[in-house]
Amino acid sequence: MIPTQLRLLQLNDVRLVGRLTRDPEVRYTAKGQAVARLDLAVNRRFKDGTGEWRDDTTFVPVTVWREAAERCRERLKKGSPIYVEGRLRSTNWETKDGQKRSGIEVEAYRLQFLAKTTGEEGASGQDTAEPEAESPTDMPARAPAGETATIGSSGSGSSNSGSTDDIPF
Repeated sequence: MIPTQLRLLQLNDVRLVGRLTRDPEVRYTAKGQAVARLDLAVNRRFKDGTGEWRDDTTFVPVTVWREAAERCRERLKKGSPIYVEGRLRSTNWETKDGQKRSGIEVEAYRLQFLAKTTGEEGASGQDTAEPEAESPTDMPARAPAGETATIGSSGSGSSNSGSTDDIPF
């Protein structure tokens, strides 16, 4: 028998390692907060029933906020490897022709860039311009309080908890 406290526990935590399928797309909310859309390809290699190696790729949209979004624009490009921690978030939007769509995205709360880029600050690799970051490639990426946005895979933004005017995707 599972205790009541454990049955009520809910967990929404995602950790992924993959490569970007395109350059980051950074936009700004009406309040001036940067938000980046990353499209991540996560690969899994396995043997099928015949013993042959197969690759399975999952494509995951990721949303990153504030300074972390700006840093993504500066340091990431198509093919860049990254580690993402975040939470799953359901999205709803309407296409240009009026069809309703839904999907899942990851709202990142921590990123780590897995490849060195040129022009990193300082000889030690520490970035003094972002004091809350543990290193130049390890930074918080949480959404600002009171600002929520959802980015649909069609490229047109909508929100299931905020205004579509908040995010220009």
